[in-house]
Amino acid sequence: MDIYKTLQERRSVRKFMGDPVPQDKLERILDAGRLAPSWSNKQCWRFIVVKDPERKEKLAESMPESNPARKAIGQTAPAVIVLCADPEASGKQDGKDYYLLDSGLAMQQLMLAAHAEGLGTCWIAWFDESRVREACEVPEDYRVVALTPLGYPEKDPSPKPRKELEEIVYEEKWGNEISSK
Repeated sequence: MDIYKTLQERRSVRKFMGDPVPQDKLERILDAGRLAPSWSNKQCWRFIVVKDPERKEKLAESMPESNPARKAIGQTAPAVIVLCADPEASGKQDGKDYYLLDSGLAMQQLMLAAHAEGLGTCWIAWFDESRVREACEVPEDYRVVALTPLGYPEKDPSPKPRKELEEIVYEEKWGNEISSK
């Protein structure tokens, strides 16, 4: 699949069919995450693939009832990927914790690969980290950064409005509109 088409078509998916994710697709998707860039090539992230229904339900219970992804995590998605990162294995520069950026890049690559494989995902960060940590037995020196359900979408969600380039890009300095073509 063309990368620009993947970027344009990827959507957050919260409703899934129950079909399991084939192991070969799962491994390609995880490998895409593994190949992500990171500060000083530290590769501080770790992925936990959760398929067990009881453990998925514990992950769902870590989320507020009003979280729209709760049902996907606990019931409809055949798999959930838990993204963890070791803050000490990454870097910190000018007050910026690079483990967040590095692990976010890994998850984004994983999510784009999932879309290219015909699977849906959804970035989830609204959960009780201690409950996810307990459910997946995450070591204390790692942070739980995000979760994503993974599976075949029940339907293709429609695109959400995006800001135009003119609204988010400046040329040379803040507030200086970008030149037109």
